Amino acid sequence: MSASHPATKPTASGGYSYIPFEFQYSSGVAALPGFRLERARFNRLVPMAEGFARIKAHLGSLERPLTAFAACELRSTLPFTADGFREFNLGYAQVLREWGIMKGEDNPVARSNVCPELDPPTESGFYAFTYTVPDTSAAPTFLISGGAETRSAAIPQDRIVAFGDTSPAGLRAKARQTLGEMEKRLAAFGFGWADTTAVQVYTVFDLHPFFLDEITARGAARSGLTWYPCRPPVQKIDFEMDCRGLTREIVLSA
Repeated sequence: MSASHPATKPTASGGYSYIPFEFQYSSGVAALPGFRLERARFNRLVPMAEGFARIKAHLGSLERPLTAFAACELRSTLPFTADGFREFNLGYAQVLREWGIMKGEDNPVARSNVCPELDPPTESGFYAFTYTVPDTSAAPTFLISGGAETRSAAIPQDRIVAFGDTSPAGLRAKARQTLGEMEKRLAAFGFGWADTTAVQVYTVFDLHPFFLDEITARGAARSGLTWYPCRPPVQKIDFEMDCRGLTREIVLSA
């Protein structure tokens, strides 16, 4: 399903296809036939360098190549400036190049990176990661990257929907934009909300006023919804979502 859609690209040896996006991450990944995506969550936040080492060791224990690394979920201290976010991503991308995953500016790995409002970490780290394993009988699996209330525009005030407006009406507009983006990414792989097993929202603002008629009515809460009191990774952005459809998830102890 995922390999045939013109908006997606297969990886050479990772066992998944992806939706190309900016250099720091792809918009989403889906397992190729003969593989499934599996998610592992750490039971504590693991700093970046340690996290990469543990991911490498975990893949090795499964006899999977480093190119099987398909997605990750990060937590950072505070929202970055645009320049700060790019600087952070340069270091992150360098590891992916060393692992043979990233070629030039084309990065197949999906990602979410958010900033906890309460008890924030002292440095960026890994919360969870996703990878492929061989499975000839697997049902289709996928993971969609974090997306926020942004659109293509030349200046931030136009790029961010309802810029600076965190009123109920402003947040509704932000959520509507983000839900639409999630639906586009799902559709690129041939999926919809009915195929999701988990949907996550990241915002420090109240989503109750539009939870039923915007989120639930579209089918995005069919398996419930996990709300993290976090801010998106770049300043001035207020609402982010990601979602996935997986058949197996595990927790790794410290």
